[in-house]
Amino acid sequence: MLTVAPLNRRKALSVAAAALLASTLSGHRQAHAQTPSAQSAFPQPDEYVSEDGVLKATLNVTRGPVSIGGEEVIGTTYNGTYVGPTLRLKPGERLELTVVNELPEVTNMHFHGLHVSPSDISDNVFIIIEPGATQDYVVEIPENHPSGTFWYHSHAHPYTEAQVMGGLGGLIIVDGLQDLLPEDLRDITDYAVVLKDYQAADGAILLTNIDSNAPTTRTVNAAVNPSISIASGETQLWRLANLSADIYYELQLAGHQFHIIGEDGNPVWKVTSVDSLPIAPGKRFDVLVQGGEPGTVEFKTLEYDQQGDLYPEALLATVTVNPSDLIAAALPEKLAEPDDLNDGVVDVSRTITFAKDQASGHFLIDGKMFDENRIDQAVALGALEEWTIINNNSQQHPFHIHTNDFQVISINDEPYQANSHVDTVNLPADGTVTIRIPFLDFTGKFVYHCHILNHADMGMMATVEVTE
Repeated sequence: MLTVAPLNRRKALSVAAAALLASTLSGHRQAHAQTPSAQSAFPQPDEYVSEDGVLKATLNVTRGPVSIGGEEVIGTTYNGTYVGPTLRLKPGERLELTVVNELPEVTNMHFHGLHVSPSDISDNVFIIIEPGATQDYVVEIPENHPSGTFWYHSHAHPYTEAQVMGGLGGLIIVDGLQDLLPEDLRDITDYAVVLKDYQAADGAILLTNIDSNAPTTRTVNAAVNPSISIASGETQLWRLANLSADIYYELQLAGHQFHIIGEDGNPVWKVTSVDSLPIAPGKRFDVLVQGGEPGTVEFKTLEYDQQGDLYPEALLATVTVNPSDLIAAALPEKLAEPDDLNDGVVDVSRTITFAKDQASGHFLIDGKMFDENRIDQAVALGALEEWTIINNNSQQHPFHIHTNDFQVISINDEPYQANSHVDTVNLPADGTVTIRIPFLDFTGKFVYHCHILNHADMGMMATVEVTE
């Protein structure tokens, strides 16, 4: 049975309002308290929250009608919603998750970005949940785990693209990020901003022949052009997460900046402010947004040339900046002390090559298609490795590795100024990225791959085994 603890990161509703809301919610859904300026039509995913150090939840994987932006289509969902429930817990706590597969094909689970065991019934993507079967997962979050935004999704090869586009994805929040902010910013409105797209035909989200370059419906929290409210001078935390199967975004909020305080679930060593923010499939950014001049502004994705696909500009949400006497708060300069791997001693250097076989259409790593029975990289626990990843393809690829985050050292041989460790980096077309990975804490077998999930399904994935 799911237990839910009250949220302590949001301003409380009045007693009367809370009682009314509680009477309308099902037992496992968590009420979302909002600041007065944020009571808008902006939908938020359900939240399942830990209690007494444990988050117990059940996710039923089904294929059936789901409402997206007011339209009903056939999707593939967790508990019947196009964006799965947010799983919220703290460092040192335990996730006990039961996944019930009611699909006609296999599925499984990956806890993207979490630094947890890849073995047994933890973040083990080699588990296969057969149709009609139930699988328990137990994920122990380390006491020193970074605080930020992560996500979970199906990783069942080769069904990942279709299942994630169909709806199999949701956020994981490891609490504590707000505690790193100045005191006057620790109780600000905290918004999930889940970016997903889908393509449908005959009333159903596509399961086959998905074309990432075709017209697609962009959604935010399963809504099409929702409304967001912010007061002039107010600061909000937006958890930007690209949960799309294949496509990129380049985000812009007209007349405002995104102040980056976390990337891929890691609090930053230096807060940076940008006018627009490219976000590859699988990536997350935790950003502060401060309301500007009163009025209505567009939150949109700009045109983005992936050099394989061209994604047009699209409106994502409409933001209303309400008049206010608030003075914008001073922003922090950093949230964490640097853990700069440039200063480390490299134990092993490797070269990894991403490419496409033009004749077959398959995507390859080091000239090979994925084979779960083959170990592509054997690594010693505790090693600091430097990987040079060569992209011999004329389109970009987001590189992602499980279990252990890394630091970007250079892009196209130019030194890169990292502000945190990350779990995903975009490989430029016909370019090179060098990263350093500390293989800490966990032995076991896991994967690295392109997070354009069509490419991973078509072979662009490989295995790592870490041993003592």
